[in-house]
Amino acid sequence: MTSVIVNSSPHAQTRKSPLDLSPHDRAWVERTRDSLSIEAQIAQLFVLSARHDTLAEVDELSVHAPGGIHRFPTHDLDAAWAATRYALDRAEVPLILSGDIEGGTVTPPFTTAIPNQMGTAACDDIALSAELARIVARESRALGYNWSFTPVVDINRAFRNAVVGTRSYGSDPKHILEQARAYVRALQAEGIAASAKHWPGDGLDDRDQHLATSVNDMEMAEWEETFGHIFGTLIDDGIMTIMSAHIALPAYIRSRFPDAGRQAFEPASVSRLLNEELLRGQLGFQGLIVSDATVMGGLTSWMDRAEAVPAVIENGCDIFLFSRDPASDMALMLDGLRSGRLSERRLHDAVTRCLSFKAALGLHRKTSEERLPPIDTLRAQLRRPEHLDTAARALGQSITLVKDRQALLPIDPARHRRIVILADEGESFFSGAPERSFAPMRAALEARGFEVRAFAPTAMPTPADTDLILYLIGQEATPGLSHIFLDFAKLHASPRNAMIQFNCEIPTLLISFGQPYYLYDAPNVASYINAYASLPGIQLALVERLLGDQPFTGVSPVDAFCGMEQLQW
Repeated sequence: MTSVIVNSSPHAQTRKSPLDLSPHDRAWVERTRDSLSIEAQIAQLFVLSARHDTLAEVDELSVHAPGGIHRFPTHDLDAAWAATRYALDRAEVPLILSGDIEGGTVTPPFTTAIPNQMGTAACDDIALSAELARIVARESRALGYNWSFTPVVDINRAFRNAVVGTRSYGSDPKHILEQARAYVRALQAEGIAASAKHWPGDGLDDRDQHLATSVNDMEMAEWEETFGHIFGTLIDDGIMTIMSAHIALPAYIRSRFPDAGRQAFEPASVSRLLNEELLRGQLGFQGLIVSDATVMGGLTSWMDRAEAVPAVIENGCDIFLFSRDPASDMALMLDGLRSGRLSERRLHDAVTRCLSFKAALGLHRKTSEERLPPIDTLRAQLRRPEHLDTAARALGQSITLVKDRQALLPIDPARHRRIVILADEGESFFSGAPERSFAPMRAALEARGFEVRAFAPTAMPTPADTDLILYLIGQEATPGLSHIFLDFAKLHASPRNAMIQFNCEIPTLLISFGQPYYLYDAPNVASYINAYASLPGIQLALVERLLGDQPFTGVSPVDAFCGMEQLQW
């Protein structure tokens, strides 16, 4: 018998659930659920991660019979196809396939590269945003994905935060909501479930929930006008899933329990109040709640593993995301059920929701070939000419000229022939992200008649041998970095050299291919551009704009001056 999930929202009685099913599909959910052992039901709550696209890895994951597999980008389409088909064929209960399909450089090379969320917002063209979302959905669906952990709806206020940044649509809640609505509608219309993250809202704390439990410090009146309105509107629109993060919302906890003490800072991923009372009760969300990755420091530093594993499900999440030791975590979940830390009601509800989610996507009616077409058919659906044209337009349109107080632009070989590049190649936390290289930009400049050389600390550039200095810096939002800053010691090859600044003697242009806030560390640099990502297409489009062949059209989604007048000059 299907349990009744009580919802106190005034809208709950009239809003259609995103997991609403036909009688036939409900019967499949109940029949499948009731046929599973308790251990198999617990396994359905787990989404495990795949990083290598090997059959051996699929074997290692499939032995646990998880509810889903999360696939990170890899570089070999044939291997990705083979591993995905093998995983689908091995699953007795239809397998959900998820991904962090956020655009930018965290994109498989065999798919169409589009801007990240901040780059998309900088295009300032909601119709284009919807086109990009359709491209993502169609190519992802062709690759076998059913679920994208996007959009990020965090409000980008803490400019030192390393993990929100370019993953967000910016700092204006109205623009964030407009972009997110267009994205969710396009994605779900193409059969890919969306997931708004990170509940109850990130971007105010400059710390990273991958490393520590971070805090949304808004008072409830402001939260309701911003994050509450964003999540509530997406719920009204029918978003299928929401990701509950390792982020605290103390104002809400204290509104219920004024003397909450430490519990006021409990991460949402294990907070019954935030998941069941605020998200389900007050906002009326009837879809699926997925925890953020349970291996993150924001959870592991809050409680020990034996407590945390059952607490994630008991306190309102329906999916337990990632595990370094699936067998151990599934055993801890079972122990939690036996000891009463996980109730039979919550296990029943979570399994029912997981299976209902699969049924709402029609996975139980599809063969492996219907979910993942033959490799030649798949290849023809990726990087289609019309997809590449739309993406190229967006990549160029996103590039934002923040300031040019020295009237440096456009550059030309007659005045700026000898260029010195100081580059920070950066790194990425995300599995499958390509090594970053500025070779496309350098080659394009040389093809236009410039002489380009790399910075050498033994031969510092001077006005006598250098006409232009280009700082090519910045990386996209990256977990685990703690804070972002412009590392002059690294760029100039030593802490002592970091004190040397060239901008008053040699024309200097600072270009960020990632986070938009590096002027904070270089306030006196007079010319600054945000490109948001280092994709080759962006580099080539940037050269066209540096030379004046194309205009700068990007509109900054954030205050690149960090609220400081000094940075504007």
